[in-house]
Amino acid sequence: MEFSTGYCEREEQMQIEIRGVEKLSFRERQVVALKEMGYSNDEVAQRLGISKGSVATLYNRAKVKGYQVVIVLAGDPLGILGDVPEEDPSKED
Repeated sequence: MEFSTGYCEREEQMQIEIRGVEKLSFRERQVVALKEMGYSNDEVAQRLGISKGSVATLYNRAKVKGYQVVIVLAGDPLGILGDVPEEDPSKED
């Protein structure tokens, strides 16, 4: 089973997919999704209305159960797929 969080609020071009989500409780899914999008424990706690300690516990439990995060990037937001610059023949290594 796969779970997609949709487009990440922090990076409009990034989408994450969590594989193995069926192993996680609903609250663990929420915590994992937010943590994998880069939110701090404080931010996750505030957003979900739970304590920072609960966030840490839920995240650790989810990691023990095992899941895999796949990040899908639309386009080339990292700037790594563009044209490769030609080498300058006057430069030697």
